[in-house]
Amino acid sequence: MSDFTPTEMMTIAAARALKNTDVCFVGIGAPSSACNIARLTHAPDVTLIYESGTIGTAPSVLPLSIGDGELCDTAVTTVSVPEMFRYWLQGGRVTVGFLGAAQIDRFGNINTTVIGDYDHPKTRLPGGGGAPEIASSCGEIFITLKQSRRAMVDKIDFFTSFGHGEGGDHRARLGIATKGPTLMVTDLAVWRTDPVTHEFTVVLLHPGVTREMVQAECGWTVRFADEVGETPTPTELELTTLRDLNARTKAAHSGTNTGDAA
Repeated sequence: MSDFTPTEMMTIAAARALKNTDVCFVGIGAPSSACNIARLTHAPDVTLIYESGTIGTAPSVLPLSIGDGELCDTAVTTVSVPEMFRYWLQGGRVTVGFLGAAQIDRFGNINTTVIGDYDHPKTRLPGGGGAPEIASSCGEIFITLKQSRRAMVDKIDFFTSFGHGEGGDHRARLGIATKGPTLMVTDLAVWRTDPVTHEFTVVLLHPGVTREMVQAECGWTVRFADEVGETPTPTELELTTLRDLNARTKAAHSGTNTGDAA
């Protein structure tokens, strides 16, 4: 099974970043897909936490929102939102926060609030939800999104979730002790933050992707690692698991599900 789409490559590459021992705060959308593929393949013991208070959830289909009943039904336990944030998140018990973004800059600062001027926006987005707290309190932050010059911008229109600010030691100067964004996986490449400047740097190109393709879909001048590798292609298990999950999800949310998902 060698044929795969850029979105499938992105999801699988992002999933590989999670370890069996991680406690992961999961964002809805692409992050949720990646985290559940990790759980269904190489990291069956990963603990997935959603903002609604579900801990150790193992949904058979991807949730549409944090309020999806599937999350509570399959969770080890469900706690109140204040306990989730005060005890689990701010208490330093979450190793990874997995987020998406409408806009992101080279230092991992995220905008999910507005496009354009705040008072007169071109587009008003869903907002931050718990993402600002996740970005500050999780041990580190992974980000996944499809590349475009509209999404990857030189300067975001609104700071919803703080990444590395202006770069360098900006987080430390603000008293934020967690690592912040360390990984970004797009449909074209895998990026890591530079240990000194904290600017995102391309370390792996997905199969068939060139440096020129990455730059064409990015609004800042892309930095590439001294040695850029190629992302390993998806395995048959990874692709089958992802496609089965997407099929179950589509059937469930379209009302055509005929039985319990495996």
